[in-house]
Amino acid sequence: PQGIGSPSVYHAVIVIFLEFFAWGLLTAPTLVVLHETFPKHTFLMNGLIQGVKGLLSFLSAPLIGALSDVWGRKSFLLLTVFFTCAPIPLMKISPWWYFAVISVSGVFAVTFSVVFAYVADITQEHERSMAYGLVSATFAASLVTSPAIGAYLGRVYGDSLVVVLATAIALLDICFILVAVPESLPEKMRPASWGAPISWEQADPFASLKKVGQDSIVLLICITVFLSYLPEAGQYSSFFLYLRQIMGFSSESVAAFIAVLGILSIIAQTIVLSLLMRSIGNKNTILLGLGFQILQLAWYGFGSEPWMMWAAGAVAAMSSITFPAVSALVSRTADADQQGVVQGMITGIRGLCNGLGPALYGFIFYIFHVELNELPMPESPAGGSVVTQYHLQQNSIIPGPPFLFGACSVLLALLVALFIPEHTNLNVRSSSWKKHCGSHGHPHSPQAPGEAKEPLLQDTNV
Repeated sequence: PQGIGSPSVYHAVIVIFLEFFAWGLLTAPTLVVLHETFPKHTFLMNGLIQGVKGLLSFLSAPLIGALSDVWGRKSFLLLTVFFTCAPIPLMKISPWWYFAVISVSGVFAVTFSVVFAYVADITQEHERSMAYGLVSATFAASLVTSPAIGAYLGRVYGDSLVVVLATAIALLDICFILVAVPESLPEKMRPASWGAPISWEQADPFASLKKVGQDSIVLLICITVFLSYLPEAGQYSSFFLYLRQIMGFSSESVAAFIAVLGILSIIAQTIVLSLLMRSIGNKNTILLGLGFQILQLAWYGFGSEPWMMWAAGAVAAMSSITFPAVSALVSRTADADQQGVVQGMITGIRGLCNGLGPALYGFIFYIFHVELNELPMPESPAGGSVVTQYHLQQNSIIPGPPFLFGACSVLLALLVALFIPEHTNLNVRSSSWKKHCGSHGHPHSPQAPGEAKEPLLQDTNV
C-alpha cells in the first residue's frame, strides 16, 4: 500500500497536529480581520459564520464516514484537510471570500471523524480509548503552542508572514497524507465496486438522535449534555474575540490565555479527573464539573476587568472534566452492545450544539447591543480606558450577556443531572441500529463470528 510503513495512530496524530497548528497560528490575525471586515455587528456575523460551518459539519459527517467505508480513509483525509485549510491563504487575498469559504468548508471540515475511523481500523477495542485520547491530546497540544507563536510572529514580522507560514504548514499536511499516510482500510473490507450504494439511513445525521427518548436515563444524560454543551460551543466561537475587543487583551495576552487554559485543562482531564472519579464517584464528578461551569460562565458574564477573565479561565479548566465524566458514566453503565448507540447520541448532540451555540451567542450579543463599531483596536495602555468608556456609554451592568445566559442553561443541566442514577443499566432498543451500524461497516464483506466491530458513527457524528 502507498505510504510509509504500516498504518498507525502516529500517522493520524501528525495529520491532526499539523492541521490545527496551522489554524492556531491564525488566532490573532483572524480576530483583527474579523473586526475590520465586519465593523458593525461583528459578534453576530462571527456567530453566523461559525454556526453555518458547525451545522454543515454536523449534517455531512455521517455521509463522509459512510463514503470512507467504500473508498478508503486516505482519500477522505486528503479531502477534509484540503477543504478545512482552503480558506487560510484567502485571509490576505480577500477577507470576504475568506469568511465565505470558512462557512461553506463546514461540509468537509470533519477531519476528526475520518481520523477516528482511521484509528478504529488499526486498533483493538481495548486500545481504542487510549488512542482516541492521544489524538485529542495532540489537538490540545497544537492549540497550546501555536497561538502564542502566531501572535509573536505577527507582532515582529506582520500578519502576512503568519498567513504564509500557516499556508505552508497546511500544504505540508496535505503532502504528508499523499506521501506518508498508508490506507488503513484493507482492500478486502471494501466493496467490489466503487459504485456501491450508500443508503439514506447511513447518511442520516439524525439517526442516533431519534433514539434519545427510548430510555429515560439516556434522555436525562442527553438533555444534560445539550444544556451544558450549547453555551460551551457558543463560548468557543466568540470568547477570544470578546477578550481582544471588549476586554482590551493584546494579541499576546490572548495567546497566553489559550496556552494557560489548555495546559490547565489537560491536567484537569487527566490527573484531577481520575482522582475525583475514585474519591467522589462518577455522578458527583459530573455535578462538580457543571458547578464549575456555572461559576465560570457567570464570572465571564459579570467580569469587567482582565484579572477576572484570568481567574474565570482557571475555573473553566476545571469545568472541562464534565464531558469525559459523562462518557465514562455511559461506558460503565451501558451494555457492550449499547455503547455505540448511546455514545453516538451524545456525540450527535454535541455536533448539533456546534452549529446552534455560535449562532445563539452572536444573536444575544446583537440583542444586547454589544457592538465594536465605536471601539478602536486596543494595542496601547490607553486601550483599557477606551474599553471602560465604551461600557459606560452602553450603560450595561452585564458586559457579557451570552455568558450569563449560558450559566442559566448549565444550571438547568445541573438540575437535570441530579436525577441521573449513579448505577443503572441503559437499555436502548438497538436492533435497527445494529443493522444500521453493520451496514456502515463494510456491507460487502463477511465478518468473522464473534468479531465485534465498533459502529463507525459513534465518532463520525461529531
